[in-house]
Amino acid sequence: MQPFKSLIATGSEDFARNRDAMETAIEQFRSVERLPQEAAEARAKRYHDRGWLLPRERLNLLLDPGTPFVELCPMAGYKLYDDTDGTGAGGGAICGIGYVSGRRCVVRVDNYAVKGGTISPAGMDKALRMQQVALENHLPVVTLAQSGGANLIYATETFAPGGRGFANQARMSAAGIPQVTVVHGGATAGGAYQPGLSDYVVMIRGQTGMYLAGPPLLKAATGEIADEETLGGAEMHCHEAGSGDYLAEDDADGIRIAREIVATLPHPEPKAQSAQKEWREPQYPIDDLLGIIPADSRKPYDVREIIARIADDSALLDFKTEFDNQTVCTHIRIEGHSVGVIGNNGPITPHGANKAAQFIQLCDQSGIPLLFLHNTTGFMVGTAVEQQGIIKHGSKMIQAVANTRVPKISIVVGGSYGAGNYAMCGRGFDPRFIFAWPNSRTAVMGAAQAGKVMRIVTEQKMERGGSVDTGVLDKIETDTAAFLDAGSDAISCSARLWDDGIIDPRDTRRLLGFLLETCREAEIKPGASNTFGVARF
Repeated sequence: MQPFKSLIATGSEDFARNRDAMETAIEQFRSVERLPQEAAEARAKRYHDRGWLLPRERLNLLLDPGTPFVELCPMAGYKLYDDTDGTGAGGGAICGIGYVSGRRCVVRVDNYAVKGGTISPAGMDKALRMQQVALENHLPVVTLAQSGGANLIYATETFAPGGRGFANQARMSAAGIPQVTVVHGGATAGGAYQPGLSDYVVMIRGQTGMYLAGPPLLKAATGEIADEETLGGAEMHCHEAGSGDYLAEDDADGIRIAREIVATLPHPEPKAQSAQKEWREPQYPIDDLLGIIPADSRKPYDVREIIARIADDSALLDFKTEFDNQTVCTHIRIEGHSVGVIGNNGPITPHGANKAAQFIQLCDQSGIPLLFLHNTTGFMVGTAVEQQGIIKHGSKMIQAVANTRVPKISIVVGGSYGAGNYAMCGRGFDPRFIFAWPNSRTAVMGAAQAGKVMRIVTEQKMERGGSVDTGVLDKIETDTAAFLDAGSDAISCSARLWDDGIIDPRDTRRLLGFLLETCREAEIKPGASNTFGVARF
């Protein structure tokens, strides 16, 4: 592979203007991420006085110092449902992939310090997404539990998905994916089944309370009066019921025990691990990514300028460039991992779809992971492309994306519209991981185009009625465009879990190296499966 020759003028006014726009977008999503953290820190003294560590303090104790932690879905639920102040971003939990006792794990820490850690529908979707990540990548799950449970206002929306979460826990255990839970506080009703379905359960003396019905409900339902410790305290569960496996003295001790449990778990077999990889860093600074993307999204650019800043030695091997250059297909390496990249320099043409489908099958044949860099308005439209079979070729590309067996990772670096989002492996096509840059937009179509479509459709109806009101048409066009525009920005899309998080473009290469290694380890599958999962008899 040959290094790519960049044509970007990094000293130009356009580059500086683009960089300023990207830095503004980065600060916008970072400010949203800070909201729940600041809300928790404002209550720190109250919880410290009770002897509790804040959720992120627990997280820091759990993770190996100095190792990477990729937080997933931190925007989930932002300004959705009853989140009026934005502090509900994260859906009631801090989740991600990190190292615990040297073992890569999915980690969940209930954010009890914000709204009691109650779970909205977005929070439930996030919990299910974390289970999907664990299952697909064969990662142990460590949960630091202390939640108010489901938000009862939305109980009808979370009840059925909650059942799916419990079913997933049972199936993960049967698949040989260990689940370790530290019950830091209350776990009532359905919330008690999360630790109950875990393989290892740590409880904290004088702090854990786990029961199907708490003292008030028990009294109301049966008339029985019982104190919390007798009914569902840590000592009772560890000494008598057997629902707890380890008894800790406080938060820190419970996390210490969880780390020791993970340390006993099998690592990927050394013989299956690849040798220490050696690679060359890209020839161009990663900071260039801030100025490459035009502030005006209508201006084109070459996606290979992005690829050259994340690829080892900036080296690319392009596939079928003469056949179509709107859809870029190229082989690269990222931190030594072979990767097939599909990116957009414009709409997807019949030739582009044909080329991409063939490239996907070639990567599938060789077991090469695929990276999709979204920036497309969708499939090309018009009489010429219809006659060239755009529907046929586009369908085959979508079919290839859906059926390939190799890991798929998507980064939305610009626009991702309509069926182009599907063809480029959007959320609906289950990429192993999907992240977005802060300038990105995802929607059924562009806001301006949607406004014009509604105007044309309404105008045709008016003409059939014999009267056309241009004032009404103007308002319909403007309102439709504003509605779609407001819901298609990166933060709005991430709040709906259309991605696993928004990232600073400068973190792209490092993140991809981490994710590709995660996917590689998943192929090793150190756990042994059984039929029913681990049970307590």
